[in-house]
Amino acid sequence: MTPGTVVLLHAPEAKASSWGDMPEMLRSYGLDVVAPDVPDATGPRYIARVSLIITATDPAVPLVLVAHGAAGPLLPGIALAQRAAHRPIAGFVFVDADLPRRGAHDHESPQDALPTAPDWPEAPCGYLRTHSDRAHEEAGREARLRGWQVIEHEPPASVAQSLSELIAGL
Repeated sequence: MTPGTVVLLHAPEAKASSWGDMPEMLRSYGLDVVAPDVPDATGPRYIARVSLIITATDPAVPLVLVAHGAAGPLLPGIALAQRAAHRPIAGFVFVDADLPRRGAHDHESPQDALPTAPDWPEAPCGYLRTHSDRAHEEAGREARLRGWQVIEHEPPASVAQSLSELIAGL
């Protein structure tokens, strides 16, 4: 699959720079990439700020949303906002990320449930595991149980190459 735009979503309370040279490397593979920088928001505030930044970039559709770490559980809410803006989602990729849970709450605001569309995921999902720790092993196993494509990054290939291959396979 060839996306219109790949949106790289850093973990809340991190910065877009945490992706390192990933955006440039993906661009070298011919992908259009947006990496919103939302360093000071979590939960619903993160979803709202990311959605405003995506809108401002006027991305080509369909989008592939790529989440790292704690941004994973926010993907359903971000997708819901994009669908409301008439921007279709072609796929979801979790990079060493936590997975969404129905009825999950933001870690800092337990009273605020994160928005999830009843039909989520409305597009194919994949999981890229780059670390061999137990938490990512569990998430990768759960992703397989959900029927998602899972790739375990193998050096010397770059993480960007593994991510590009996963996106192409969605």
